[in-house]
Amino acid sequence: MELLVEEVGESSSPLPRGFGAISPRGIKNDIYNRLLESENEEALSNPEFRRQLDAHFDRLPPSYLFDLNVDKAEDVVLHLKLLAKAMDGSKCPVFHCRLIQHIQTKAIGNDDVRPTKVSSASWGRDLTGRGKPSDIRKRNCEIDFEPCSKLEDLSLDVKRLVDEFEDGGNLTEASSTRQMQIPVHEIIFSTADKPKLLSQLSALLSDVGLNIREAHVFSTLDGYSLDVFVVDGWEVEETEELDRALEEAIARSERSFVGPSHSVSEVPTFQEGDGAWEIDRRLLKIGEKIASGYCGDLYRGIYMGEDVAVKLLKSEHLNESSKVEFNQEISILREVNHRNVVRFIGACTKPAHLCIVTEYMCGGNLYDFLHEQNNVLELPLVLKFAIDTSKGMDYLHQKNIIHRDLKSANLLLDGNNVVKVADFGVARFKNKGGIMTAETGTYRWMAPEVINHQSYDHKADVYSFGIVLWELVTSKIPYENSTPVQAALGVRKGVRPDIPQDIHPGVRSLIQRCWDGSPSRRPCFSDITSYLEEVLAQVQSERAAKAMRK
Repeated sequence: MELLVEEVGESSSPLPRGFGAISPRGIKNDIYNRLLESENEEALSNPEFRRQLDAHFDRLPPSYLFDLNVDKAEDVVLHLKLLAKAMDGSKCPVFHCRLIQHIQTKAIGNDDVRPTKVSSASWGRDLTGRGKPSDIRKRNCEIDFEPCSKLEDLSLDVKRLVDEFEDGGNLTEASSTRQMQIPVHEIIFSTADKPKLLSQLSALLSDVGLNIREAHVFSTLDGYSLDVFVVDGWEVEETEELDRALEEAIARSERSFVGPSHSVSEVPTFQEGDGAWEIDRRLLKIGEKIASGYCGDLYRGIYMGEDVAVKLLKSEHLNESSKVEFNQEISILREVNHRNVVRFIGACTKPAHLCIVTEYMCGGNLYDFLHEQNNVLELPLVLKFAIDTSKGMDYLHQKNIIHRDLKSANLLLDGNNVVKVADFGVARFKNKGGIMTAETGTYRWMAPEVINHQSYDHKADVYSFGIVLWELVTSKIPYENSTPVQAALGVRKGVRPDIPQDIHPGVRSLIQRCWDGSPSRRPCFSDITSYLEEVLAQVQSERAAKAMRK
């Protein structure tokens, strides 16, 4: 059975092609009848079970139904119980581990490792990667302006099977043809849902030494998460030690699960009407919606006769964390004024009308300009965009501001193709120690020290700039053939996007220096700007000379 593709931002998804004869009610009935046939104790003894089962299905997105393996109907009971434990709130996240199958491998030579499925999986999919990869996305986790909270495709191919087999050619001929069975486990988490939860869980699994093969990710209507990971990397079938390792990892990361990564005391709080930047909500006219996010929506509007962009916070998602980020974004925006930073116009801090107003950038963002509009840039324009970005980032760093989510989607274009840095929802003033540890950003652009939960500083932004510069010269999405988690795991091991051979050597050199694995070897933005301006002058001079010879 193919898996439902649920697009980001949809409250419900249409059935994929080939599902016309399958109804949600039919699947629900099949699950219930299968539980009765298997004499499931809960289904037989609990008179309220059918109602509870329907309520369980109704609180989850349609993709959940179509992603289930009906032959494993008892899994639904497990999911129901885990969600109930998560709602209790005394211990989060709750989880359940189990062995689901083995992958039999046969190494031919040193690097040809072939998987053979030994037993069936729990989610109706061949884990050897022969089936169509699922494209499950978290429900209601739309682009959040930054969109660092965007949860992209997390169904992982089985690319890495047995790293220990690949030891640089030191295997003997006998050992290179032996077979091994790798245990594959399923780990189910349930907890209160929030942005960045999936990245926290994937980091937790990585810290335990597990490799993610698949992720089935679902959010309930009432704010809880059911995240099912298929992993390898645990060498024994029994899960007792794995349970203990996960418990210890959760204990070490407890703060990240029970609350925001920063406290209210770290950012200023504003009184109603505080500051000259407080806008009169009555004078703000809201127009069309531009984007939709987890905590708010972005609209085009008019304020005092000027076209503006209005970020409105959703009342249903207002909590201590979102208020902190709202205040933090205002505290940064009101401190900046630069040609290459989006201009702050004002904010409304009155409850039920919280919003941030900035200049409207009619050119959209660089991500769409490159990847949605399929623009391939000439080198002078690449350099011009890169210089604009570098100047904006240099200004921010001189103000001791770390952006923490620099990427093409957060670089906006005005009507004159001037690039401006935008979206400061996760930006922070650099603390006195000069380092941070919270995992913040978007995997494809995220520096390795951030992915590894190590201390980091402003040089993490320089790494992200290196990825953006690569995007500008290639017009490609970073790690486009990998999922976000695959990309992150690759970056941890030193993997970077391939740089085409025909790239200008000066630009190639700068990209490599910016995404160096050692932050200390990355240049600062003032040096980057000077270097890019020199390259641009050289390119323009060469083109002018060539034109004169014609």
